Amino acid sequence: MVMVSRLTRYVLTVGGAGMLTAFPPGFVFETDLEDSAGIGAPPAPGPLHGLILPALATSAEPPTKIDRVAGGDTANCSTVSAVTEVATPAVAELEAAVAREMEPALPALTEEMVAHFVEFIPDLRIEDEDIRELLHASSHANLVTAVDIFTHGIPVDQVEVPAAAAHYVRRMAQRDVPVESLLRAYRLGGGLFLQWWLRAVERHEPSSRTLLAATKHIALVASEYIDRISQTLVEIYDEERKLWSQRAAATRSVQVRTVLLDEDLDVATAEALTGHRMHGSHVGVVAWSPATDNGREVESTGQLIAEITGRQPLAVLTDDRTLWAWVSGPSANLDVAALDAELRRRRSPMRIAVGSPAVGLIGFRSSHHEAVATQRVANIRGDDSPGVTAFADVAISTFLARDLRAARRWVADVLGGLATDDDAMAELRRTVLHFLQTGSSLTEAAVRLHLHKNTVRYRLRKAEDVRGRPISDRRLDVETALLACVQLGKAVLIRTGL
Repeated sequence: MVMVSRLTRYVLTVGGAGMLTAFPPGFVFETDLEDSAGIGAPPAPGPLHGLILPALATSAEPPTKIDRVAGGDTANCSTVSAVTEVATPAVAELEAAVAREMEPALPALTEEMVAHFVEFIPDLRIEDEDIRELLHASSHANLVTAVDIFTHGIPVDQVEVPAAAAHYVRRMAQRDVPVESLLRAYRLGGGLFLQWWLRAVERHEPSSRTLLAATKHIALVASEYIDRISQTLVEIYDEERKLWSQRAAATRSVQVRTVLLDEDLDVATAEALTGHRMHGSHVGVVAWSPATDNGREVESTGQLIAEITGRQPLAVLTDDRTLWAWVSGPSANLDVAALDAELRRRRSPMRIAVGSPAVGLIGFRSSHHEAVATQRVANIRGDDSPGVTAFADVAISTFLARDLRAARRWVADVLGGLATDDDAMAELRRTVLHFLQTGSSLTEAAVRLHLHKNTVRYRLRKAEDVRGRPISDRRLDVETALLACVQLGKAVLIRTGL
């Protein structure tokens, strides 16, 4: 317990903001620190315990017998809450008087607040005059609302976000300004308002009881106001980001589709529509999520591609599950193995199809079409398909996938009983495919399959018995059909039990 024997300034810290204010003689407050004379131990904590610290010269005296504090009985005001209860009418009168005095100064205070924001929050340093005017309008509207709260005793839970503030947040969301920067502005603004308020209160020279109660009340109201407004603004920001992304994505999607479908379009028009250079090489990419609740994963795939390639792709959301992208440059390429490894490392549910590099506007279109065809193959194969599939690896299957019924008939004609959908035939197909891919080498096939060479020989004979003719008969067709069985799966196999 410290009693001030003469008018002294102290630092009042509320919500992390340090402010100087003055307390008159006879004012008593609690502190975590001993007084400057080192006399007395701090009492049990009260609501403002530890919030008021000496700032300049103080004169503290041991609390001998204090019968009255600013006209009040110490027995009834040993804690801040007791002071607040007794002084509520006086606090309301003081707050209303100060608020009315601040009202004419609001334009100047708004200028000071905006300058403060721009100085300390880099994300708000936007040269666009319309945005600067909105920041000014938002700041002024919040100050007017704050003054009205104290002038008319409006409960904070009845206060709505000022229209100018809501519109400013929407514009910032459209510009992708981090919401954290907007919330910081409210914290800084709250600190400034408290400083102005305490300076204004000082001029009224209120009693110590009223001063302490008013100080507590303004801090609580400011905190509640910032919390309430911030929560609503975050909701507005998130909703606007979502809507803006959808609108922008829809517009970009239409423009890109126009470039892909209108073959009479020239290069200049295509570049104007997409904002993307058509000269050079392009690699088309299609990324998609099998699930419907992975919107963030879909959107972030464009950044993942940028990290892998070192180039920012043209990326377009075609729906909430699919992203089209192009990696472009003088010699564009995409490391499929690195991309697949990164997806696995992140445990991402995304699947990606990659076209082959191609040049110019024609290449922009053709590589995309290859990626779309590759996506179809991966979807037909199902969950067994790799995370990333390149057109170069499944080119033949993309053509077979255009007519699966015809493809199934052709595979059955080439492979005979080997095309049956069961585990035993799958093992034989795998053995024959490795044998053919190694140039019909028993030794190399055995190494790949981790089998003894005699086991490979036995399986080859078994496969020929099931097929009804030698593996070498229509050898190229056999290898192609076996690849189709791997890449298209059950869609081209003979189903059992039907």
